[in-house]
Amino acid sequence: MADEPADTMRGRGSDSRVRLWILLDANRGVLVVAMAAVLFAVLVVLGTLDATPLRATMRGTDPTDTVFQALITSIITGVTLVVTINQLVLSAELGPLGTQRSRMSSSMEFRADTDDLFGDVSPPDPAAFLSALVATSADRAETLRERTLSSDDPELRNAVEEYTDNLVDHARTVTDQLDGVEFGTYDVLEAALNYNYSWKIFRVRQIRHDHMDDLSDEQRQAFDDLIRVLTFFGPAREHFKTLYFRWELVDLSRAMIYTSIPALGVSIVSLLFLDASSFPGATLGVDNVLLLVCLGVTAAVVPFLVLVAYILRIATIAKRTLAIGPFILRESERSGGNGD
Repeated sequence: MADEPADTMRGRGSDSRVRLWILLDANRGVLVVAMAAVLFAVLVVLGTLDATPLRATMRGTDPTDTVFQALITSIITGVTLVVTINQLVLSAELGPLGTQRSRMSSSMEFRADTDDLFGDVSPPDPAAFLSALVATSADRAETLRERTLSSDDPELRNAVEEYTDNLVDHARTVTDQLDGVEFGTYDVLEAALNYNYSWKIFRVRQIRHDHMDDLSDEQRQAFDDLIRVLTFFGPAREHFKTLYFRWELVDLSRAMIYTSIPALGVSIVSLLFLDASSFPGATLGVDNVLLLVCLGVTAAVVPFLVLVAYILRIATIAKRTLAIGPFILRESERSGGNGD
């Protein structure tokens, strides 16, 4: 049997903790502030090391005018473009009555199927719904183990025992992660991504295929019941992932609008009023005009940093969930190793 892949998305890849923190775990606002601070520090250091002081350069060609003119254009164009694109993505929420009714019917049909699966009304909260699916998969795995204990095939018993032990332990971990988390935060999606249902579907189908001739009708039914639960988890996770992406795009649009207004104001003020004679003197050995120019440039770039912070997480999640069902794209999930 191939080794069971790690129980977390982090463990199934080769990315370092720092890289994964930047791409996924970090609060997007904190990440924007961190990137802005690094940019400001780099600009100040480079300006200080420059052989020709910025104040002296501004008395001649005045490069700050050119920079802030370009930044003003970029801010207006960039924010308008991003907000427009986001609105096109979110336009899926709009549509005629027939389309909305079809969406409602599909949703209710899926709900009816999960109600039948749970034997009760399925939870309305996304985290609770996913948790119920994961817990049900653990229950079905336990049933499978009980029904194969009496098998005369020791290889079947050992394979099912190892498989169900891993699934039940993993399911317990994921349900704990989902307990009490609120949709709209990355925590819900992180827990869902940690549950590697694709591998679990592949492995249980492999066991069933390898021992098909030795299975009783009751054991075959136990295999089918477990596979059915796991196949429900795939579209449910993809649905909530789509909703999360839309949620993030709304937050991105708002954040870019909020940051673009002060960025635009700083750029205009710097262009109109900042010159070589402004704010004479130095602070901590650094020319005040250099500090102000670097601060103005950093503030003007913040909308772009907001875009980078959000797109990094959305793109990373999208890349790690390209396939649905028993398709495993990364070598790490096929072999259980840590390679990507």
